[in-house]
Amino acid sequence: MPVSRNEAYNGALMTSAISPGPATALSDGTRYPYRHLLGIEGLSRPDIDFLLDRADGFVEQNRQADKKASTLRGRTLINLFFENSTRTRTSFELAGKRLGGDVINMSVSTSSIKKGETLIDTAMTLNAMHPDALVVRHSESGAVHLLAEKVNCSVINAGDGSHEHPTQALLDALTIRRRLGRLEGLVVAICGDVAHSRVARSNIHLLSIMGARVRVVAPPTLLPSGIDRMGVEVHHDMERGLDGCDIVMMLRLQTERMKGSYVPSIREYFRYYGLDDEKLKAAKPDALIMHPGPMNRGVEIDSVVADDISRSLIREQVEMGVAVRMAVLEILVTNQTEPWAKNQ
Repeated sequence: MPVSRNEAYNGALMTSAISPGPATALSDGTRYPYRHLLGIEGLSRPDIDFLLDRADGFVEQNRQADKKASTLRGRTLINLFFENSTRTRTSFELAGKRLGGDVINMSVSTSSIKKGETLIDTAMTLNAMHPDALVVRHSESGAVHLLAEKVNCSVINAGDGSHEHPTQALLDALTIRRRLGRLEGLVVAICGDVAHSRVARSNIHLLSIMGARVRVVAPPTLLPSGIDRMGVEVHHDMERGLDGCDIVMMLRLQTERMKGSYVPSIREYFRYYGLDDEKLKAAKPDALIMHPGPMNRGVEIDSVVADDISRSLIREQVEMGVAVRMAVLEILVTNQTEPWAKNQ
């Protein structure tokens, strides 16, 4: 039996993908068949193109003076974040409001969860309130998938442990596609703490589906077991890993997920794996720089490189995030009313 990317990544098979429903037709005339967005693995190339095309339209809408639509008027969206977040939570909140929806941010620190309520009980309680969508971030891989099985509304994975972060991969893809016009054939190096990164995992899935060549660059201690079976090139030397790359995607050290010491020191880590002008010379002269944020300047990336407006796409990634999340919310919530919408 072939090894799936999820099995190769952490040895545990976990169903990802989206989960049913369609607001429009795909390019081949079929309808978009999902209700949840739980991960990238399991999506097809037409699925991804569909999401990116819809998000592309929202980019232009968001640049207008009147940014608000009424697509989700009367719909209720709940942001349920069990981990701290600024960019993702705010981006989803803004996306929901720009679509005309009512957005509620639940504070986990003051909720019944802190009093010992289980995730299942929380899911059932929220389900009884009849929301139209739950946006969930959780520290445990698979928790969002479990919650999606217990509720009747759409569930969007805003990051679960080191498993997946699908909307980040989608916004990264949209950022690249708008700048370079394509994803297929590009060489993308994902560098840094790959072992603890859900962003890396979702990007590996998406970029591979879309025909890009993916490399991962990190010290052995920051690479998950079996990463080479995901179809990526593995490098431990930064300059070799960046050789001829079109895109350099940096990842932060996720010390909050580390148990023990993974690097000798921050100074040593930056010396060998921090992106600076000298290491960047190995990539193509017009190579672009990305980072999902938050950045740790002087750890995985130098400020001069991060702030180079001719090469850095970091601010554009933030802009694309709102558009992608608008597209996902619109499509999934609209799909709930369609008879062909499937659960997965």
